[in-house]
Amino acid sequence: MNIRRVRFDHPDAVKLNDEVQAEYHVRYGDGGDATALDPADFDPPRGTYLIAYDERDRPVATGGWRSQDLNEEGNQDGDAELKRMFVVAQVRGRGLARRILAELEADARAAGRTRMVLETGTEQPEAIALYTSSGYAPCAKFGYYRHHDNSLCYAKQL
Repeated sequence: MNIRRVRFDHPDAVKLNDEVQAEYHVRYGDGGDATALDPADFDPPRGTYLIAYDERDRPVATGGWRSQDLNEEGNQDGDAELKRMFVVAQVRGRGLARRILAELEADARAAGRTRMVLETGTEQPEAIALYTSSGYAPCAKFGYYRHHDNSLCYAKQL
């Protein structure tokens, strides 16, 4: 797999974001993640966005982080918020999410971020397994869905 840094508004990023939103809708029945995201949120050095491409140069996995600091949504100074981690169904189980996660953590650490945080949900057991097996622990809820019962938040010191 070839992992490349792209902008969040790159056509391949838009395509994969549409796919993940459709999957969220199937799992939660709510139309997808309503968290406001701006492509500039992922511009270095305050974030980054990655896409993994297969041997035929098809986009098959994605993930990004954006800087967050102390705010009214429960973030802390130094947070790097993980967003849009997704692997297309046809290539799941090959370690792509773990590879992207490791690259995102290294990038956030190099940018001076001190904690990686993420929000997932009760209907995403694969995501929960990935994060807990990668050293993430439950943390205080933050973000757009912090008041929702099916929201789960995790953090890992970088």
